[in-house]
Formats: sequence, C-alpha cells, structure tokens
Amino acid sequence: MELICPAGTPAAYREAVEAGADAVYCGFRDETNARNFPGLNFSREEMREAVAHGRARNVHTYVALNTFMRAGAEDLWYRAADDAVAAGAHALILADMALMDYVATIYPDQRLHVSVQASAANADAVNFMVESFGAKRLVLPRVLTVAEIAALARQVDCELEVFAFGGLCVMAEGRCSLSSYVTGQSPNMQGVCSPASHVRYREDDGDMVSELAGFTINRFGEGEAAGYPTLCKGRFHIAESAAYAFEDPVSLDVMDQLDALRAAGVTALKIEGRQRGKAYVAEVVSRLRHALSAPPEERQAHLAQLRRLSEGQRTTAGAYEKKWR
Repeated sequence: MELICPAGTPAAYREAVEAGADAVYCGFRDETNARNFPGLNFSREEMREAVAHGRARNVHTYVALNTFMRAGAEDLWYRAADDAVAAGAHALILADMALMDYVATIYPDQRLHVSVQASAANADAVNFMVESFGAKRLVLPRVLTVAEIAALARQVDCELEVFAFGGLCVMAEGRCSLSSYVTGQSPNMQGVCSPASHVRYREDDGDMVSELAGFTINRFGEGEAAGYPTLCKGRFHIAESAAYAFEDPVSLDVMDQLDALRAAGVTALKIEGRQRGKAYVAEVVSRLRHALSAPPEERQAHLAQLRRLSEGQRTTAGAYEKKWR
C-alpha cells in the first residue's frame, strides 16, 4: 500500500521524503486548502521546488485543493488548479464538483483524486465521480468498517485511500458546522477550523481555561495536559459531571488493521497532520514505513512509540472496528 504523508511546510515535505513517504500531500497558502493557517502551506515557488525535490527521489506530490468554492470568487480555485498543474503535481485532491469538472475539462490528462471532504462513502457516489470526472482515486471518510470498505472496493473501478494515523473529526467529512457556528469560519469553506485568532487562554482559580470566540471550551487543572480548543473536543458540564460531549481528544491508528485493509483492496494509507511539525512527520512516517513491512507481532512496538505523538496520548481504531450501530 502506498504511504501518503502530510507536509504543512517545505521543511516537513523534505522530512517526509527522507523518512520513506511514497507520496506527500500539501496545499497552497490560501483558502483553497482545508489547512489554511498562518505559518503553514506553500507559495507557488515553494510548491514547484517541492514537486521537483520529490520527483528527483521518485516521490509523488498531491496538491490539496479540498475546500468548496465561494460564489463570486471561483477564480481563486481555478487559478490554484492551474498553478498546481503547472508545478507538475502528480494529482490534485479535490472536493468541489465544479472544480473537478474544470480540471477534467481543461486538463484531461491530470490525475484527479476525490478528497475526503467530498464525503463519498457508497458505490453510487464513487462511480459518479469516476464516470463524470475521471477520478482515479477516492479518499474514504472515516466512517466505514474494514468489511464495508471491502464491499465497496468490489463495486467500484477506482483506487481507495484511507486514513491510517492522526487526528479524528466527529463530523461527517465535509459537513462541519461547529467551527463556523462559533467563529464564522469553517474548514470546508475558508479552510480554517477554530482559527488561532479566536483562541484565548486565561487562568482562573489555579486552573487554565481555554476559550474559542468567547465560549469556554475546557478547564485544565495543574499539571494536566492542555489541548487546543476546538468545539468538537470541548469538555463541558453535562449531568453534573465534566465530560467530552462530542469526541474525546484521541488519535486514529490502524496498526492492527494493516493486513485487513490490504486484503480489503485499499490502495493507499494516509497520515493526517499538516498542522504538525517536521519532527512529528519524520517519526510517524518512519514508524509506519517500518510497520508496513514488519510482521504483525512487531507492530505493537511501533504503535507504542506513535502513541507518544498522539492527541491525548491515546489512540483508537475508530470506525474501522465499529462496535455501535
């Protein structure tokens, strides 16, 4: 299976390549990609240099243009697609069907991957993307079991990519309203979830309180690890106790499902983490690279090392081992 690795900066891109990535995904420094944060992403020149660096080492570059176009500002997305193609991107990762149509029409030879943001999770949706836009690969939402992925693979003529490690989101992919409700900005439109400009920390009676746009998101006692304040991972008073109402701060890992995913027909494993530093990228990529070739009994040792880098120091198999209905 192809190992797809994140790069939020040119330095992280080089670390991913050196650590053993088969492909690296990254985006431009604007709202065309869903990780549009200050200090992250690539200028046009940096993207060209990254693509050339990867090509020289037989590593593919996938450019994420995975937000939805704003009415009246479509040219921003069209220009980004033009520039990504001109830079030599091996594939464009797209969510907006109008942008898919533009790329398929103007650049029929350009490889197109359907973003997880498109939230296509059944055979009808996948086949529509393939037949309408010539999509070669689809990134599956993190809501399917391994058995469901295997069933889908038998019904479609398209490569399937799944997330293997990193942050989780409680919302259906591409359908988050929590951030926009609180801050007016969303990952699906502006590419920003819980923007740092809306984040505040303050001390209160010995505790550290995290806030997002004036909403109290969490309260941490002395010595307790403090996470970034996103509404979906907020800890609130519910029925006389403090609990995570939507989702615990925990990272996904599929170390125990690697063989099953391969047998299910998965083409590629994707690591989440374009907001993380180059040290994180290097460690996670290296560990997964070794795990893919290691026998099952040796994978737990790699997982133990990865858990140190996970959100909340904990990991989960998520929907891959869905135990609810």
